[in-house]
Amino acid sequence: MKIITGNDLADGRVTWWTGTGWSYSIADAVDVGDGADAIIAAEDAARRVNAAYVVDAEATPEGPRPLHIKDRVRAVGPTVRLDLSLRAGDAAAQQWIA
Repeated sequence: MKIITGNDLADGRVTWWTGTGWSYSIADAVDVGDGADAIIAAEDAARRVNAAYVVDAEATPEGPRPLHIKDRVRAVGPTVRLDLSLRAGDAAAQQWIA
């Protein structure tokens, strides 16, 4: 599957395309298939997101999981202190990144 990520222009946080807008949770990301280029062009033109790009991901029961570690780290947040991450308190977060 292919999902889209970028950074929110207002605050810089990592954001994920939901099919109708953007979410800070990767669990809300949807498979865009071959339509990513059109979505990215429209969202760039609307100035809702910065530096959007396509991420290869696998579907899991918890939602999409990026295949590349860079994007798994982006999805969770800081990994040097998991208590500051988006999955603080989730003991499985470290295994999800690896």
